[in-house]
Amino acid sequence: MANREPVKRGAERHQRPQEAAVQPAPQSKGAAKHKVDLAAQSKSWIRHHKQTARDSFQRLRTTPLPSLMTLAVLAIALALPGLMFVGLKNIHQLSGEWKGDPKISLYLQKTLPDEAAEQFSQTMLLRADLAAVELVTKDQGLHEFQRISGFSDVIGFLNKNPLPAVVVVQPVDNSKANLVSLQTELGALAEVDEAVLDMVWVERLASFVELANRVVLVLGALLALSVLLVVGNTIRLSIENRKDEIQVAKLVGATDSWVKRPFIYTGFWFGLIGALVAWLFVQISLLLIQEPVGQLAALYQSGFELQGLGFTDSLILLLTGVVLGLIGAKLAVGRHLKEIEPQ
Repeated sequence: MANREPVKRGAERHQRPQEAAVQPAPQSKGAAKHKVDLAAQSKSWIRHHKQTARDSFQRLRTTPLPSLMTLAVLAIALALPGLMFVGLKNIHQLSGEWKGDPKISLYLQKTLPDEAAEQFSQTMLLRADLAAVELVTKDQGLHEFQRISGFSDVIGFLNKNPLPAVVVVQPVDNSKANLVSLQTELGALAEVDEAVLDMVWVERLASFVELANRVVLVLGALLALSVLLVVGNTIRLSIENRKDEIQVAKLVGATDSWVKRPFIYTGFWFGLIGALVAWLFVQISLLLIQEPVGQLAALYQSGFELQGLGFTDSLILLLTGVVLGLIGAKLAVGRHLKEIEPQ
């Protein structure tokens, strides 16, 4: 018996490492707990933002008159650049129609018969540097002049048509240098009495469009600044009215982000709603002037159609209002909350 016991203990010593090797390692709960904490914090953060956004909107409803006055000012300040942008957009469209096909009018010799004028226009059609050629005969020119001037009775007493035939050509290359060169070349032809290229109105139109661009840019910047000032002043008054509430919140340990959040959302709502009302102002204004513009275009026999705010333009207007509201609120909150500390 005395000899068997050491053998048994030795066997136990050989089995213990194997038993220890097959024992499952204890599971770490730190990573899972960390993931749960992050998920809970994210849900809490989202829930607080939703609640703050709702509360900020409700505060606007509890003070309807001041809120409506602020929104009206913001809407007008945003609608004016919107209307100017629409006007500029239509000016570009109209100037594109005018500038897209500059033409040279070739006034033919008065003694040139109609058959020779027709043959000359056919010759112009063969030129590769001309995109289009139109012949206005003497009789066509006289009828058009009678229709426009209203002097049909006086012209009826004339024994001879005083107007020459005109060939209107449209160059392929619309650069100013090519137009001037082509005018000189065509004006030197024997059949041509005078070649007229009116570049003055083209240059004036380009100058006007450039001036309109600058005016819209400057006024848009000034009105954007006014939006920042209006939102900033409104947030400042809101901070003053909630001064005691802010002091209590800071006293119990509220962070700066937590305190700023309601005012940031107030700026967001002002910007968004102001931009929506501005969009509505622009659309109503366009509806009011659409019919007169159509009638005016018809008088000039133009296919011009008034363009409004498209989807992209409307989205830009809304985003501009939101961004300006947020920036104005952030500037006001960052400046005035520093002055409020718990006593």
